[in-house]
Amino acid sequence: MNEATTSHDILDWLQLFLYAGAGVGFILALKWLTHPTTARKGILAGELGMVGAVVGTLITGEIEQWIWIIVAIFLGSIVGTMIGLKVPMTAMPQRIAFSHAFGALAAALVGTAEYLLGTDGLSAFVLAVLGVEMLLGYLTFTGSLMAFGKLQGWLPDRPWVYTGQNLVNFGFLLVGLGCVVMLVVDPANTMYLWPIIGIGLLYGVMFVLRIGGADMPTVISLLNSFAGLSGAALGFAIDNPILIIAGALDGSSGFLLSLFMSRAMNRSFSNVLFGAFGQEKSTAVAGEHGPVRETTTEEVAMLLDTASLVIVVPGYGMAAAQAQHKVAELTDMLAKGGTEVAFAIHPVAGRMPGHMNVLLAEADVPYDRMIELDDVNGDFPRCDVALVIGANDVVNPAARHDKGSPIFGMPILDVDKAANVVVIKRSMRSGFAGIENELFYQQQSSMLFGDAKEVAAELVHELGRIPGRAR
Repeated sequence: MNEATTSHDILDWLQLFLYAGAGVGFILALKWLTHPTTARKGILAGELGMVGAVVGTLITGEIEQWIWIIVAIFLGSIVGTMIGLKVPMTAMPQRIAFSHAFGALAAALVGTAEYLLGTDGLSAFVLAVLGVEMLLGYLTFTGSLMAFGKLQGWLPDRPWVYTGQNLVNFGFLLVGLGCVVMLVVDPANTMYLWPIIGIGLLYGVMFVLRIGGADMPTVISLLNSFAGLSGAALGFAIDNPILIIAGALDGSSGFLLSLFMSRAMNRSFSNVLFGAFGQEKSTAVAGEHGPVRETTTEEVAMLLDTASLVIVVPGYGMAAAQAQHKVAELTDMLAKGGTEVAFAIHPVAGRMPGHMNVLLAEADVPYDRMIELDDVNGDFPRCDVALVIGANDVVNPAARHDKGSPIFGMPILDVDKAANVVVIKRSMRSGFAGIENELFYQQQSSMLFGDAKEVAAELVHELGRIPGRAR
């Protein structure tokens, strides 16, 4: 055994060690990211795992290739740092969708390059995996860009649907899979590559266009799953174990999260993907419910001042107005005055899983004040004031009794059981389910119209004017 062989063996063992450590880091990251108190450790574990994966890949590569990789890492770090510093927390769903898009594109381009560099010696299994990887990668790229456009407000939130749409989409997908089969049968014929790329790009657009804004949390986690599966498939194609590990973890966790989000809306997974939830529904006229009662910040401040328990229900309206800091300031004032304060967190509030938790954590709201749906619903009967900030469908009592409602059976926050309900909202516009909210017309409810950030600031001001109220 010569010195070169010994050195190569040592590098191979070191790579396996680094890959194993990276895999452990990724697993710990997923575990710790499930709870706010351990989320920072989870991020650090994921970062260390990624460093180990990159170093492990570099040490067995050709040294002349390092310069390009180092340049790519340097440029990517600059772009990532700028995004991290510039993008506000309220835009996290868009940023995540954007990251999914380019992560999937990277995997798809590597797969395309692997095929174009030559198919000699590739088994039928590797060719099949490579074809599926490219199809998944390209559809995730355009699908994530479409999700980004909807979340950013550049595209309509409402789903775009037409008769026979599911059949058309399935038809395109079957043609794409057929091209993958032909790629395996005749790998030297590159004519099958371009339809795979084109159909993948087109299908991603068609897939997300028909999904409404209410389902964006599920769509984001599903696209995350697709990106992970694409990476895992690429790992098989280029014989890279850490890609297989990371992609499998990403793909499976994203898919499971999509299932959990569907369950939180009491809907089947297939209904989310093919049911076009979020279309405009014919709604009853306001007169059938009775008039709404409008209130003022002065009245609400007095109501909050006398309350023993206030439960805040945040929704996408709070995120859109970037009101989390003012809301945190308001609740801190209440807590200092002896009022018990809690935040009721619905699992599908906002535009991504955990959206409200992220925003409130950014505003330094204590974790123990953020209470999940199952735990907080028992507190509403003793709640003096439920302050609903930009939430809509997740507090609609119709989900309990109206079998004709698109949200029937969806677990909701029992806000209507509170003694007083104050809803901060820009207008009476319906939520993404396209139906009116019965809560707005109930006797104990009052509407405080306006931008959530401005209204919260006015409430802080009015509450501070009350004698004896600590700031």
